[in-house]
Amino acid sequence: MALDTVLLAVRPGDEGHGSRLAQTLIDIAEAAQARPQVGLVFTDEQYRATVTSLGVDDLEDVRTSELAGRHGTFGTVFERLEAAGLDFDVRLGTGPHGETIVDMAADADHAVVGGPKRSPTGKAVFGSTVQTVLFDAPCPVTYVRRE
Repeated sequence: MALDTVLLAVRPGDEGHGSRLAQTLIDIAEAAQARPQVGLVFTDEQYRATVTSLGVDDLEDVRTSELAGRHGTFGTVFERLEAAGLDFDVRLGTGPHGETIVDMAADADHAVVGGPKRSPTGKAVFGSTVQTVLFDAPCPVTYVRRE
């Protein structure tokens, strides 16, 4: 199976993890000669809070680059990809993180997600975005554990 597109899903809460996520995307995309995509994933509440902090009234007026500037992880990912000389697409998704990432992955040949190390009990009690993506994504998923 050839990889044409590789999606990196990044969300608020991935702070401090952007460099490793970006490097994983770079490694996979370059090896497969695939087109990298960065999916900026927000819950509806996170998106509204970010839009409010930007001082705009209409969600349609918000550019993806402005959203990226408000979240350090997004900026770190963009900087790493640009430094590697990669052209990449940026997508924006809102809704529950896991479901939104799975929806984005429908248009990708491979997905990359990050998250914390969690115990089985932690997953059962608190749910897991990563678990949703790993089980429900229609493509292979690479998981990058936060250290």
